[in-house]
Amino acid sequence: MMRRLRRLIEHRRAQGRDSGMSTVEFVIGTPIIFGLLFLLVQFALFFFADQVALAAAQAAAREARATADADPGGWQDRARTVALNRIASLGPALTRNPDVVPESTGPNQVKVTVRVQVVNVIPWLSLTATATSEGPVERFVPDAG
Repeated sequence: MMRRLRRLIEHRRAQGRDSGMSTVEFVIGTPIIFGLLFLLVQFALFFFADQVALAAAQAAAREARATADADPGGWQDRARTVALNRIASLGPALTRNPDVVPESTGPNQVKVTVRVQVVNVIPWLSLTATATSEGPVERFVPDAG
């Protein structure tokens, strides 16, 4: 009987050492899990904003390529408008401060660069997505024959 009592007391003492350990693990583990979750969401937003910027740059470059020959003075504004409309239709709440820079890189070449800031989930992490699309100006060249 005495041996059983000693075993029971020793068993209780061994269990008592771990008392409160699950609370400590929860307090330490929860912020780490939430931090990783927020990082995952932030980078998902970045990749989405990157795709929005790319789609806007490609749409603006298509417009610039089609209109640069016929409207040499106004194709930049038309390309900028197309890019801003594309951003507004694809990701207006997930991107901020769009910056569209259409430029001529040669006599028959146009380039459009789009930069957007990604909405922050993590306050100290500021990300910017940038995309560029470039191509030759489309123009009709009559046959010499």
